[in-house]
Amino acid sequence: MFVHSVYFWLNDDLSAERKARFVEGIRSLTTIDCVEQGFIGVPAETNREIIDASYSYALVLSFADAAAQDAYQIHPTHDAFRENCGGSWKKIVIYDAISA
Repeated sequence: MFVHSVYFWLNDDLSAERKARFVEGIRSLTTIDCVEQGFIGVPAETNREIIDASYSYALVLSFADAAAQDAYQIHPTHDAFRENCGGSWKKIVIYDAISA
């Protein structure tokens, strides 16, 4: 299994229209055929010092293996997301993990 976790910090001045386009865009990523499971979320209301809840949106996708994740990276839907939504965030952090 390969897990691709992406955390977005949206621009503070992002319009409601651009935010809606961003949310639609990340939802489209979960529909790509090589994605086994997809999750989109916002920070939970947990309040512990160790938790970083400063991000705006989280996208967590699982794939069968690294080859499936590689196919995702060049999929036209992923390219469209980058083209249509790029510039919506001020920061992005990505964590990739494989089964231990």
